[in-house]
Amino acid sequence: MNGLKIYALKNCDTCKKALAWLSGKSADFNVHDVRADGLTSDDVRPIVEAVGWEAAVNRRSTTWRNMDAADKDDLSNDKAVDLIVRNPTLMKRPVYVSGDTTIVGFDDSVKQQLETLL
Repeated sequence: MNGLKIYALKNCDTCKKALAWLSGKSADFNVHDVRADGLTSDDVRPIVEAVGWEAAVNRRSTTWRNMDAADKDDLSNDKAVDLIVRNPTLMKRPVYVSGDTTIVGFDDSVKQQLETLL
């Protein structure tokens, strides 16, 4: 798995579990901390286009709950990219990008998908 990039948040429990799981598999990856490193539209747009805004936006997050209704209304991929760039913790995490493959989250189905990349 050469070139796996993981968008994560260092304080996120799910991200910690995913990174530990990948480390246990001796996977080669680079971590991009969405809060510390920030996000650009060049980072976010390919993710949102690959999985859709519905999968890319964490609508269960505190960030989402605290947003103005106007920001949440009529969400589209373009609007989601802008919101995530301005509010990086709004992006659902972790996000794994390897070549043309983009995977979001960390559950058994994600583990199976990641296994195919290892």
